[in-house]
Amino acid sequence: TLRASIAISCAPILFHDAAHDIAIDARKVAFETLADWLAPEGLAPDPVAVAPGDPFNIIYSSGTTGTPKGIVQPHSMRWAHISRAALGFGDAVTMVVTPLYSNTTLVSFIPTLAWGGTIVLMGKFDAADFVRLAEKHRATHVMLVPVQYQRIMALPDFDAHDLTSFRFKTCTSAPFPAALKADVLARWPGYLVEYYGMTEGGGTTALVCNAHPAKLHTVGVPVDGHDIRMIDEEGREVPRGETGEVVGRSSAMMSGYHGRAQATSEAEWFDAKGSRYIRHGDLGRFDEDGFLILMDRKKDLIISGGFNVYPSDLEAILIAHPQVRDCSVVGVPSEAWGETPIGFYVGEGDPQQILAWFNAQVGKTQRLSALERIDELPRNAIGKILKRELRDRYLAQ
Repeated sequence: TLRASIAISCAPILFHDAAHDIAIDARKVAFETLADWLAPEGLAPDPVAVAPGDPFNIIYSSGTTGTPKGIVQPHSMRWAHISRAALGFGDAVTMVVTPLYSNTTLVSFIPTLAWGGTIVLMGKFDAADFVRLAEKHRATHVMLVPVQYQRIMALPDFDAHDLTSFRFKTCTSAPFPAALKADVLARWPGYLVEYYGMTEGGGTTALVCNAHPAKLHTVGVPVDGHDIRMIDEEGREVPRGETGEVVGRSSAMMSGYHGRAQATSEAEWFDAKGSRYIRHGDLGRFDEDGFLILMDRKKDLIISGGFNVYPSDLEAILIAHPQVRDCSVVGVPSEAWGETPIGFYVGEGDPQQILAWFNAQVGKTQRLSALERIDELPRNAIGKILKRELRDRYLAQ
């Protein structure tokens, strides 16, 4: 996948460490010899005129459903992130614990560098090492994905660490359970903000958890200048409060997928005025106060016997079992129902007993056909569960 992404991007230079010295048709510069590659000190680069729409970087999607796509982000999109001086990046000590190639990382990494803050970069995330380093460096900012929050809060000695220096903790990239948000609020000082959005841009919502403890089941409200709407299967906007596919528009949107015009077109939606929106691929609705509630990924929706079954609803019930530490639900083909939900969990106990307990909690159309215990759920580098691997695992049996 790495070799394919490099080839598609047409990048003329590959910067790499010793572990990633791969054979490709491009100039390679090892980090260990970076000093030899750099221009002499004091030499100024030639001036270059940069327009807001010019490409800043290409980020490759997480590839949870197939081949990663190169997302071209313009300078205007990055400048929108850098402009957030009010978040205190000028004197920030920002912990970076997610991959540098991820947009999840860059939305805090780049503003910290731009405003002159300090970066504490972990080579590999480990919950115990994180709290130790955060305490040592008096960290103020961090962006974590939900599974990292989960592992940190589960540390037996978490409460023994002094983390009072934290001012701004954020989360994105995957569903953030309300109970976990509440635990972070109760035991970890500083603001906790959940962002919902896409690497492709579009619309972004923010939930300031400290200010809205009764809305932890939502992902917040659209941030200023962001327009989020819901559309149906035919691309028609649905009334406020009804469930539909999330589409969003803002100044922070990708130019398109690099070299993939058809994929770019499929990711766009235009309103009656011709304004361009990005399809988020999620199903959601606004509540009566304008907070966005996400139902599920559109591609993960299970249609069983003609009924819509949302995996996230089932996962919220399954995780409540005292012997279940982590879980996921996927749909698989069924001769009787078209599709049927099956579950996977990490934890203890007899799967058949937990399955019986679960099916007694839900309606007939939501019952799991099977439940398997596994050692660990497959995830990508930023914590998203790879549901296709679970589905393939089940079908291969």
